[in-house]
Amino acid sequence: MDIGSKQGYPASALSNFAPHPFEIDGVQCASAEGFLQSLKFSNPEMQKHVCTLVGFKAKLAGKEKNWYRDQTLYWLGKEYKRDGDEYQDLLDRAYDALSLNDSFKRALLATHDAVLTHSIGKNDIRATVLTRSEFCSRLMKIRARLKE
Repeated sequence: MDIGSKQGYPASALSNFAPHPFEIDGVQCASAEGFLQSLKFSNPEMQKHVCTLVGFKAKLAGKEKNWYRDQTLYWLGKEYKRDGDEYQDLLDRAYDALSLNDSFKRALLATHDAVLTHSIGKNDIRATVLTRSEFCSRLMKIRARLKE
C-alpha cells in the first residue's frame, strides 16, 4: 500500500501531511510533517510554530532550510546528527507519540497486513529528514505493536 496524501483511505490518513495532533516533549504538533520540518530550525520557538502546521504549509516552512550541508537537525535546543542513533531515537519517540492519536491508529490498523510503501519519498539520509524506509518501517512496527 503506497502511503501518500493523494491516495485513498487509509493510505492518505497515514501521510505525514495528515492532521493528526500529538504531543512530544511538551510540544503540541498538529501533524507529523510539522514535527519533521521543525527539526530543520535551530530556534526552539520557531520549531514550536512549525509544529502547529499541517500538510504543504508545514512542508513549505522548512523547504529553504539547508540543514543537509552539515547534516545537523535540532529539537528543543539540542543538535542531532542526521546519521546518529540519537536522531533515530527521536524519530521513534515522535512516531510513538503519534501512534496515540485515535484517528492515526484506526487508519494504521485499517491497512491490515499490507506492506506499506512510500513511492514519493527519498531513501538517501543526506537528502531527507525521514527516508522511505525509516517511515514505512516505523509504521509497520507500530502496527504490529497495536495488533498485539
